[in-house]
Amino acid sequence: MLKSEENPFQILGLRPWLVKQLRKLGLKQATPIQQNCIPAILEGKDCIGAAKTGSGKTFAFALPILQKLSEEPVSHFALVLTPTHELAYQISEQFLVAGQPMGVRVCVVSGGTDQIIEAQKLMQRPHIVVAMPGRLADHLTGCDTFSFDNLKFLVVDEADRMLSGDFDESLAIIENSLPKTRQNLYFSATMKDFIKESSIFPIREECFEWSEESQVATVDTLDQRYLLCANYDRDMVLVEALRKYREENETANVMIFTNTKKYCQLLSMTLEKMGIENVCLHGFMRQKERVAALNRFKSRHVRTLIATDVAARGLDIPSVQLVMNHHLPRTPKEYIHRVGRTARAGRKGIAISIFRFPRDLELLGQIENAINIKLTEHPIDQRLVERIFMQVNVTRRESEMQLDNNDFNERAQNYRRKQWIVEGKDPDEMENLYKKQQKDKIRELKRQRKERLKFSESKDLSKLVDDERFKAIDAEKFQSGKKKLKSTLDEKPPSEVKKLKRIDKRFQLSSSKNDNKTTSVKTLVSY
Repeated sequence: MLKSEENPFQILGLRPWLVKQLRKLGLKQATPIQQNCIPAILEGKDCIGAAKTGSGKTFAFALPILQKLSEEPVSHFALVLTPTHELAYQISEQFLVAGQPMGVRVCVVSGGTDQIIEAQKLMQRPHIVVAMPGRLADHLTGCDTFSFDNLKFLVVDEADRMLSGDFDESLAIIENSLPKTRQNLYFSATMKDFIKESSIFPIREECFEWSEESQVATVDTLDQRYLLCANYDRDMVLVEALRKYREENETANVMIFTNTKKYCQLLSMTLEKMGIENVCLHGFMRQKERVAALNRFKSRHVRTLIATDVAARGLDIPSVQLVMNHHLPRTPKEYIHRVGRTARAGRKGIAISIFRFPRDLELLGQIENAINIKLTEHPIDQRLVERIFMQVNVTRRESEMQLDNNDFNERAQNYRRKQWIVEGKDPDEMENLYKKQQKDKIRELKRQRKERLKFSESKDLSKLVDDERFKAIDAEKFQSGKKKLKSTLDEKPPSEVKKLKRIDKRFQLSSSKNDNKTTSVKTLVSY
């Protein structure tokens, strides 16, 4: 009789009860990061692990922590720090499902819910605490009803973002409340020198480091494409590309990324009015709304999710077939995180990014250098884009009026002030500082725009424009918005032109009531 083959997870040193649970979950093979990091963590070493998104990083630290916990089941055994609400809940779910046989207790501390309720959960002696730094720091400074004296593991997930400086104040408070003798585990999609050199969370010199060896920062099963647009027709290009994809893939799940909370909400409303059912996900939504939207998308009740970068990191939604970048991410690193929402765990997926020509060619070059892959053009019928030009414009403008009427800006301001009050800061003082930062940001954007204009005249951009992919491009397609609007209006029936002007006039009146700057119909499409 042949001896049965040993389970890959058992070879890594995991106990039979944990291996059996993984088998129930359908996990038959360990991923490279799991194969390398699990044994090192079980040996008691500090660990820095870096691998592409979707490579099984969460189980790489969750499984050895659960095994150690089963040997010494004490409260507040491990603390996992993560940058977003959604990722915190996802990590907690993975701990719960893998640790179900031992009855593991997990507490999520991420804000969005009553702080008193969170404090009560922390008092109920959870084994694992998964937290966002800001809210956990609030608990540590505001009450002494729990402690991390028993802590054996500190995990910093998405470490490249967590240790980049944005969370330093909160992380310093947390570090002062943790025992110095513990295992530190840092996991990220990219390996950065500053992770090991962190002054807030010191890591041992003899720590175990593992990084996925690959020339390509994205997975092989991901088909990466680009779509070119002008300044004025980004929305039309998106709608047409989405419509065509839906014709061929009716049941596919699609994620669309934008850069701001307001535009995320606006695009969601615009597509809804055009008959494209969707949910949106951004930072100004209440936690219940965010969880509900994500659950509707995960359960495939709604097949289109529009999100900011709050959904770009770590979220495991296995059924996503298409990711679209409606607004481009600001850095190649964020591009890698966004497109990593599809083609996960060996599945195939498509990522389509909309680039303004020639304005975004510099960023295209940076992205291609970072991922070591040339994007291919996604086919689209420009005549169909022009056909829906007026419809999308009018619908978007109507949505913008409705959004203003819903006082989105006021709600955003109230959200900020509430957060500052929770943090014990003077809301009026912080509001003035926020306005100053916004002005500085606008100045910086103007400076960057000037730099891009200089670049557009440089030889570097000429090289990109001379790329074989762009040589045959008809520059007339990317004429200025004013010219395009005039030619489009000339081709439309008088009734449609009157409707557009009527909508534009209503928008100006609505905007003036809200003390916002307005644009006339002549500049309607130059957003």
